[in-house]
Amino acid sequence: MLKPTGSLYLHCDPTASHYLKVILDTVFDPSNFRNEIIWHRYSRPKGSQHKARRFGWSTDTILFYSRSDRYYFDEDKVREPISEAAMEKRNTHSDAIGPYYSGPLLRSASMGHRPNLVYEYKGFTPGPEGWRMTKDKLEALDARGDLMWTSSGKPRRKVRPQANPGNQIDNLWADIGAIASQGDERLGYPTQKPIALLERIIQASSKAGDVVLDPFCGCGTAIAAAQKHGRRWIGIDITHLSIALQKYRLAAMFPGVTYRVVGEPEDVESARQLAQDPDGRYKFQWWALSLIKARPLGGQEGSKAGRKGSDSGIDGVITFMDDNSGKPKRVLVQAKSGGVKSGDIRDLVGTLDREKAAMGVFITLEEPSRPMLTEASAAGVYQPQVGQRTYPRVQILTVAELLDGAEVKMPPTATTFKQAQRADDGGGVQAKLAL
Repeated sequence: MLKPTGSLYLHCDPTASHYLKVILDTVFDPSNFRNEIIWHRYSRPKGSQHKARRFGWSTDTILFYSRSDRYYFDEDKVREPISEAAMEKRNTHSDAIGPYYSGPLLRSASMGHRPNLVYEYKGFTPGPEGWRMTKDKLEALDARGDLMWTSSGKPRRKVRPQANPGNQIDNLWADIGAIASQGDERLGYPTQKPIALLERIIQASSKAGDVVLDPFCGCGTAIAAAQKHGRRWIGIDITHLSIALQKYRLAAMFPGVTYRVVGEPEDVESARQLAQDPDGRYKFQWWALSLIKARPLGGQEGSKAGRKGSDSGIDGVITFMDDNSGKPKRVLVQAKSGGVKSGDIRDLVGTLDREKAAMGVFITLEEPSRPMLTEASAAGVYQPQVGQRTYPRVQILTVAELLDGAEVKMPPTATTFKQAQRADDGGGVQAKLAL
């Protein structure tokens, strides 16, 4: 699927990078290997160096391959900016035009012979290595006042600050750290990468309007970076939690963004098919939780903490802040695809009491019975503070209602996952999420 001008970046840790490189050499050919990028993600290595009897781990590996030698790459898009202090230290010379530093105009011996760049200019002819540029470019450089001659008669170039795009990025990326545990960017997803890491890759290896594909898109850092820089994108993940996270993140960062989701149930019948699938029980549960932006208990789809038996039937949680105490309140969520009865609502009320939770939501694929509605009504109401609006303490929502736009009735400051920071995108981006 990769275009001849396209590139692949594969992120892994040092325990697997050498195996994966052999596989990629087989798929892409060793001649299309471009870089082994070492991402120095931690300034303090993980683990005790003494107890582990080894050096601490602080790096990950990113393998960079291209489809062919026609691959697109623009290093100027990702150069490291030079500080004003460094500029002043570097530009030690000055003339009528302004400050500059002396740069080479002649190729070194290690660069090899270039007969096509050996020519005479103003009485000077270089050795067999030649000039660093063609004669017309040298004449233009001289016309701008950027050619100088040393006391020994050697030509040099005057490099002006405005001509310096910044320091070149090499294959050791130590300037982008992992997301801090309390960082503004953190969304609570275990494998989340900093957006700066994906921005560097996308800006260097694609142009505006190009397509970025992330087939394991997790919480959507790559597609957020693609959207921000005006690329089209496709994100694929196997979990409904990931797709839900990406939808929340895109809405927060790019209000009004449009995209198409492929693979999610769109009506009650397809939801029922998901629930009846031999492997679909928990997939239905996680998908249903995503309809109300609830976090599966344990933080990850498929985690044991999110399964009935280890958590007394609590499938998901919504947290919110509704007063000045600084303490989050919780909405506990259960989701069932069938066999619902009034006892389920009584159990949920008991769980709320035991866990000291503010509210409860029961999601059901089937229509609730009258006894179920009676039990929910008997649970009373939740009122954040005296005089404020009240909310049903236990709410029963059907999948049909949720697909029709129904929402949990709760304080408006509800937050399930940490909000992504708003960003401006390139506009007119075509996008698709797929399961």
